Amino acid sequence: MTPTPSRATDDFVYAPPQSPYLTLLHYDQDIVVANKPSGLLSVPGKALAHQDSLYTRLARVWPDIRVVHRLDMATSGVIVFARHKAAQSHLSKQFQARSVNKTYIAEVYGQLPEPQGEVDLPLRCDWPRRPKQMVCHQQGKASLTHYEVADYCAQTHSSRVLLHPVTGRSHQLRVHMLALGCPILGDRLYGHEASQQAAARLQLHALRISLYHPNSQARIQFECAAPF
Repeated sequence: MTPTPSRATDDFVYAPPQSPYLTLLHYDQDIVVANKPSGLLSVPGKALAHQDSLYTRLARVWPDIRVVHRLDMATSGVIVFARHKAAQSHLSKQFQARSVNKTYIAEVYGQLPEPQGEVDLPLRCDWPRRPKQMVCHQQGKASLTHYEVADYCAQTHSSRVLLHPVTGRSHQLRVHMLALGCPILGDRLYGHEASQQAAARLQLHALRISLYHPNSQARIQFECAAPF
């Protein structure tokens, strides 16, 4: 019997982790690189109860901090912010040109069809069940993810996978793994009962990012090991 996916309307109470309050990987006059914990928003939400975020915490140290990209609240890992408008513009253009290389690591339910491959499926918002996303060949935006299996554990029936998103759609990695029949463990939006119960948090982590420094133009890379 196929497990039933959870509903996106499940009750949710925002309780961001407070310790460690802030974990920095690098900072200079142009950029700040941090390790975002799972459960913390990248930027503040509209509701008063959702004001605590990585951006908010960084702004207490650097009031001029600027957003460049985001990670899902449930995703942990490396994220880059700009210190000023010129740096923000430079970094944003790199993301638009897809010259930023990102590697994520995930624990997924089951065994992937091939040791390595790609998922090329267009995505759009599933409006009746937002914020969920869905595959849509008629109205979806092009979405491409490369993957490679690092390990498979028969005892837990789970795989550790390295994910390399070429595009940066909302929930892209989560939906693409679901499309392969291997939802990410701990995913309360897209997982089924077995995959959800296998982990207390979403087992998705932004492991590594590589880009050009907005000032020196040197290629730089930042990495932070997964906590799972």
